[in-house]
Amino acid sequence: MMKSKIWLVLLIAVGLICSTTLVGSAAQAGGTLVFGSSGDAVRLDPADVTDGESIQRMDNIFDGLVEYKSGSTEIQPCLATSWETSKDGKEITFHLRKGVKFHDGTDFNADAVVFSLRRQYDKGYLPWHDYGEWAYWGYMFSDVEKVVKIDDYTVKLVLKTVNASIMTSLAMFTVNIVSPTNAAKWGPDTFKHPAGTGPFKFVEWVKADHIALEANDNYWRERPKLDRLIFKVVPDPSARLMALEVGEVQGIEYPDPTHFDRIKSNPDLKLLTEPGMNVGYMAMNTGYGYKDANANGVRDADEPWVKTPGYFEPLTKKKVRQAINYAIDKKSIVDNLYKGTAIVAKNGMPPFMLGYNDDIEDYPYDPQKAKKLLAEAGYPDGFEVTLYVMPVSRPYMFDPPKIGEAIQGYLAAVGITVRIYQVDWGTYLQETEAGNHQMCLLGWTGDNGDPDNFMNVLYGPNACSIGTAGNYGFYNDEEAQDLLSKALQTYDESKRAEYYQKVQEMIHEAAPWVYLAHSNQNVVFRANVQGYVLHPTSRKFFYPVWIE
Repeated sequence: MMKSKIWLVLLIAVGLICSTTLVGSAAQAGGTLVFGSSGDAVRLDPADVTDGESIQRMDNIFDGLVEYKSGSTEIQPCLATSWETSKDGKEITFHLRKGVKFHDGTDFNADAVVFSLRRQYDKGYLPWHDYGEWAYWGYMFSDVEKVVKIDDYTVKLVLKTVNASIMTSLAMFTVNIVSPTNAAKWGPDTFKHPAGTGPFKFVEWVKADHIALEANDNYWRERPKLDRLIFKVVPDPSARLMALEVGEVQGIEYPDPTHFDRIKSNPDLKLLTEPGMNVGYMAMNTGYGYKDANANGVRDADEPWVKTPGYFEPLTKKKVRQAINYAIDKKSIVDNLYKGTAIVAKNGMPPFMLGYNDDIEDYPYDPQKAKKLLAEAGYPDGFEVTLYVMPVSRPYMFDPPKIGEAIQGYLAAVGITVRIYQVDWGTYLQETEAGNHQMCLLGWTGDNGDPDNFMNVLYGPNACSIGTAGNYGFYNDEEAQDLLSKALQTYDESKRAEYYQKVQEMIHEAAPWVYLAHSNQNVVFRANVQGYVLHPTSRKFFYPVWIE
């Protein structure tokens, strides 16, 4: 459909929604929901992204073998109706749902499951493997040896070793099932033309403006109540709120906490909030990563440590990194910029998770101590450094530019001159995953509720792969990786907790990160939007939503 025609339909639909809001109609199916997002998607292939903006679109287009129950990280059947695990824990056999169609009209079956997973791990599966970076496979699924078709509706997942988090990980977006026929049609451009089995079908993507979806009339569950779902890019938090107030959008993400009183006093709006499973931080590039030549997510013996593109000598020194931790007043940032919607972070995962080390004593705000450590490290007069600052709001950091400016001021007070660097979101992720940065603002929202999803993905040396890094501090202590691998390979929760607590002690001492905050997740809707449930991972599922 032509862009002009589709927007005529959307404008009419939005106008109808606003009209029914004014007359207070009863709940009904149908209509369009326009959601104000802080940034655009990067790609629309669930296996080849790491950013929340892409994920929130795809969570409404694709399904996986299993899924999370509403509002929790407990799994339930989805495209797989049941499964059995072998006695040694290394093989899981899935029985697939029959009668399910992809959006392109082709059948969902075992071939589609094998295709969706194999393209990520099999370097010889060409040309499909060459079409993506598959970063999340390296983060979360490097223990998978292969997936095997048993018959048209049965597949077996074979693991190299026991993995205590594998079933919760299988509910993540990166192993959602894509149409092989659609992939064959579009080739390397498949990420622009997604086709899954989910509740909404892709219509169009106008870069930096909107992504339009429509209800999947042939969904294997009941049809969605919404006719259309539009993700509209509105980068500025104030502009997002104004668009919501006048009815141009019906929901927004990452509201500015300074606007909460204004939101709560407006009877046409409602604020949804709950503690977030996240961490926001500043990472310091400690200097060394590795080239993951075989894309297996593990640093092999023949893959040496090499300097990252952002290698910067002062940050290779532990005392400098510790000084920077002392120099930043995190409590002031949380009190004045997060406005009471977060708690100060001292470790790299939320305090309610298994293995959190509450015995660690955080770096206090102490500029004099920072200056002393800088002098001891050989930098009594400080130095100049570049800080990458995100251009979009995230669940763990709603206003990165203001936080970047605050850090700039704190470091100036101890003699460190900070240059702020900003670039579009997609490029930002590419450059930081490649290790181009000296320091960067980033963070993480948990994908599956398991501590491995923080500790191994963000801080494990295996995640120091240049080009697909999840460890943006490039912290490469191999003893830490050994402990993290052991934690993943045991079902003994007390033992797992001990391993994670020890690694947190090691990271605290090495200080490659300034952990800033664990923030609440907040979403605002028009009062007539019903059925939306916040998810601990901050993923956004619109299938149950309707408009009164």
